[in-house]
Amino acid sequence: MAVALSVWNLITLLILSIAVIYCVGALQDNSFPSPPLLVSRIAFGSCAHQSSPQPIWDAIINFDPQLFIHLGDNIYGDNKRPFRMFGKERTIGPWKNMPRFYPSSEQEMLKKYEMAKQVPGYSQLRKKAQVIGTWDDHDYGLNDAGKEFSGRNSNQRLLLDFLDEDEDSPRRKQDGVYASYLFGPKGKQIKVILLDTRYHRDPIGSDGTILGDSQWAWLEKELKGPGSELTIIASSIQVVSNLSATTGPLFGMESWARFPKERKRLFKLITDTKRNGVLFISGDVHFGEITRYDCGTEYSLYDITSSGLTQAVELAVPPPLAFIVRFLAWLTPSTMRIYNQKCRYKSCVYGQRNFGTIEIQWDATPQRMKAEVRDLTGALVTGVDILFSDLQHRNTVSAFDEEKVKHRHCTLETDLPWIVRRRLAFFCFGAIAALLVGLVLVTYMLVRISKKLVTKFKVD
Repeated sequence: MAVALSVWNLITLLILSIAVIYCVGALQDNSFPSPPLLVSRIAFGSCAHQSSPQPIWDAIINFDPQLFIHLGDNIYGDNKRPFRMFGKERTIGPWKNMPRFYPSSEQEMLKKYEMAKQVPGYSQLRKKAQVIGTWDDHDYGLNDAGKEFSGRNSNQRLLLDFLDEDEDSPRRKQDGVYASYLFGPKGKQIKVILLDTRYHRDPIGSDGTILGDSQWAWLEKELKGPGSELTIIASSIQVVSNLSATTGPLFGMESWARFPKERKRLFKLITDTKRNGVLFISGDVHFGEITRYDCGTEYSLYDITSSGLTQAVELAVPPPLAFIVRFLAWLTPSTMRIYNQKCRYKSCVYGQRNFGTIEIQWDATPQRMKAEVRDLTGALVTGVDILFSDLQHRNTVSAFDEEKVKHRHCTLETDLPWIVRRRLAFFCFGAIAALLVGLVLVTYMLVRISKKLVTKFKVD
């Protein structure tokens, strides 16, 4: 009996010891939480066609980012018909009777997401870095679509599944995929704000809303919240640049500048909330560039555009003709683009596959960061060094004083003289006209030569 009691006492003592150790460990975990991850290396990109080769992930992995941000067109979920001016299905020209793009079924979208997620390089990145993101039109479901698109709710669920979003995430319960994240310990914090420029957007040309009332209210709350050393606002479309003002009437691109009231509201919100350290990143356009606007708020607003991971403007032409694309990029006026010695080409536009990076030097004095666009191998193609102290509101300086307005990064593209703004169109139409005139002259000369030969043959 005594032996049995001793064994029982030992078992009881062992159980109590384990319980005490567990409780102490739990208390220690609660009392001394591990510090938030210090993030100093961020990569981002957009426009990745699931069926295209994606070797660029190797360069992204070699950059060793702690965070990767998808900026939209994470898949190309919609379908497109071929260019046809004649025939039963005409997708271009004055007799167009059918849209070129049309949506996929939910099952087709799911298969495309599965294909994208299984890309070896991307799978490896997901094991090494946290991946977050938003969408643009092609993964939203339809080219250039906004709130009128009927498939947005089901496609929202598919995107969040692709991003491994928790089942109880607020993003699964709200209208739109906007979200925010906070990284790093106090004094070295980064806030990432992902905007949704699709779910609530009015038609292009309406000068209506991009974000919608609910997202605007949420964004105001986010910007009014506790400050951070850096606030990255991720927009699927460009915020600062307005190339449509200088490429029209040849073609246009989506951007915040196509909704002037919304862009002014965004800049005013940054000013009114006194939010320091705001930096924009964007995608969509199939080329990389860095732009800057000095008169939107009390400090310079940078927009680092990276597009795309597989899609690029120079891939639309045979490699020997890539120089034409580069020449046209140089010819197109831009008042916001940053030109410096880091640019690979004179235009400071990079039209091949690329990704963006932000590298923060937290321990430097003063603190600074490198915002760059890199090529398929990870080499620099354009970049800018930014001091954190230059992204601060200054109460003694007006963002709109006369001296600042004279700066070239304060002139909107729409304010350029019309002959400068339409320079690209003049050149292209002039080149076409010259080509046609040359063709007519050559034809005329050939006809004359043919007539002379025929006459000579008859005489002989």
